[in-house]
Amino acid sequence: MVSARGDRADAIVVGAGIAGLVATYELTRAGKRVVLVEQENHANMGGQAWWSLGGLFLVDSPEQRRMGIRDSLELALQDWRGSAQFDRLADEDAWGARWAEAYVTWAAGGKRDYLRAVGLRSLPIVGWAERGDGSATGHGNSVPRFHITWGTGPRIVQVFAEPVLAAERAGLVEFAFRHQVDELVVDDGRVVGVRGSVLEPSDEPRGVRSSRAAVDGFELRAGAVVVTSGGIGHNPELMRAHWPTERVGPAPEHMIMGVPAHVDGRMLAIAEDAGGRVVNRDRMWAYTEGIRNWDPVWPEHAIRILPGPSSMWFDATGQRLRGMSGVPGADSIGAMRQILGTGHDHSWFVLTQSIIEKEFALSGSEQNPDITGRSVRELVRSRLAKGAPAPVEAFKNHGADFVVADTLEQLVDGMNGLGDGPALDARVIERQIMARDREIVNDFSKDVQVMAIHNARRSRTDRLIRVARPHRILDPAHGPLVGVRLSILSRKTLGGLQTDLGSRVLRSDGTPVPGLYAAGEVAGFGGGGVHGHNALEGTFLGGCIFSARASALAVVDDAAPAGAEPRSQGRPRR
Repeated sequence: MVSARGDRADAIVVGAGIAGLVATYELTRAGKRVVLVEQENHANMGGQAWWSLGGLFLVDSPEQRRMGIRDSLELALQDWRGSAQFDRLADEDAWGARWAEAYVTWAAGGKRDYLRAVGLRSLPIVGWAERGDGSATGHGNSVPRFHITWGTGPRIVQVFAEPVLAAERAGLVEFAFRHQVDELVVDDGRVVGVRGSVLEPSDEPRGVRSSRAAVDGFELRAGAVVVTSGGIGHNPELMRAHWPTERVGPAPEHMIMGVPAHVDGRMLAIAEDAGGRVVNRDRMWAYTEGIRNWDPVWPEHAIRILPGPSSMWFDATGQRLRGMSGVPGADSIGAMRQILGTGHDHSWFVLTQSIIEKEFALSGSEQNPDITGRSVRELVRSRLAKGAPAPVEAFKNHGADFVVADTLEQLVDGMNGLGDGPALDARVIERQIMARDREIVNDFSKDVQVMAIHNARRSRTDRLIRVARPHRILDPAHGPLVGVRLSILSRKTLGGLQTDLGSRVLRSDGTPVPGLYAAGEVAGFGGGGVHGHNALEGTFLGGCIFSARASALAVVDDAAPAGAEPRSQGRPRR
């Protein structure tokens, strides 16, 4: 692989994750020549998307309607705005709010058709993520909108990687793997290329930490540079430096990593040095339900439990989390605020075997082999048969964060043996469990969690495969008891490079940096923060696809002859 090229490319795309693949795909569809630069090796094509469950946010879809779900663009916009809580509209949220309207409109309109056209299908069931904070105008999805891709993340990567590889064979794409960008080349105020280090060859498997030893330098030039390098999810120092302490509590001393080691956020500073503006640095989407992977790939490798609503949730001191944010899967930021407010950064689920069998799902393509492998037989066997899915059972049996016991006293003893933190008092926990158990015997209750369980079971999907039949936690017929220690799990960056609706990177004065575009997580999934303060889930992959497509259309527009009709969502080319 040569370390320098001439002006043969129309565009350079930095980062071979899903946003980079989509941008390259759309550019080559328009006949543009692209160099795709990636600091990792070929095995990492698709980036974080490969590891994902493949959840996609859709509004008023046929899948929803078949499940009896009444959704609408108006309801979805209400939910998005209530969750985003855009409070910097005059400045940092100015473009994020516009992106939000455009993205939700696409999710209710052309998104499904676009995805189906490239070969993606979703399961007929629709999940209900981020169920809300208890207010119609506040955070959360009013209805289920989480559409799981048939084939999960690897399938999403595949449908965009295959045409990009075909374009490589046709001479439109050139890959530059193990090329680490250290600088954007700026000539007379315009970004005209990238400069950096050629890293030593690596044959490490996908996700494994690779060497950063440089063996050469390189410089590439092109008419446009599209940055699609991802966020800061494996850079805990940078996360802590910008942690939203006033909003959610002190930064956790201990975080486990939900993304591979190469997700370091270094391109944010590099783009900033070239004149781009980074906004909403304090917005990030870390999860509270993280568990350590018993079979890790990257350092501190962790995954998230995707919980149903029935597990009882206790903070590090043994007090039950309050309100809707104490309902698993309802309000991530609200739960984090309560957990970190104790001065500790872990919490606990207490549940039964009946709950774990029906309600525990694990994030990630590798934890859902039936859906990833697109096997109907395995899906039916795994999801509808008695017992928990095999990956969940494996974590229960081997995971360092799981305790199983027949009695509550034994369970709490085991939980106390898992590590540091305050000693839990079995009598205190028992009183709280018994209080909720007394509420469970009726189809109505004053307990918010019990109300949420009954509400969830009115959803056909939840009743069929997602929410256990209400029962007493201390009923031996539903045992054994299970305790799970939960840690803060890093995942997504919600802020980033501010962009217009054509994914053009903006300066501090609001004007575009000529030649520079950004898409995906590095741009806060659009505008420097399309989600605002809270995400509704199923919105990250879709945000990468939407913003990457916009960047490619804008590159084509901006290179078009004067008078040509613009194709992008952004301002017409002047």
